[in-house]
Amino acid sequence: MPKPYPEEFRRDVVAVARKGNAPMKQVARDFGISEACLHNWLKEADIEDGNKPGLTEEESAELR
Repeated sequence: MPKPYPEEFRRDVVAVARKGNAPMKQVARDFGISEACLHNWLKEADIEDGNKPGLTEEESAELR
């Protein structure tokens, strides 16, 4: 299993991807991650921000 990326790095990558100045493929390449990884981070960020339905990390932790 690959080593997880720091949360700050994830937030920075998501912020750059959301600006929309470059295609997702290019953003992923620039940061050295896969497109699938970037897609997952964007999806998780949308849930955390309340833009999409789903359990936040905090809610998920409470259920455990």
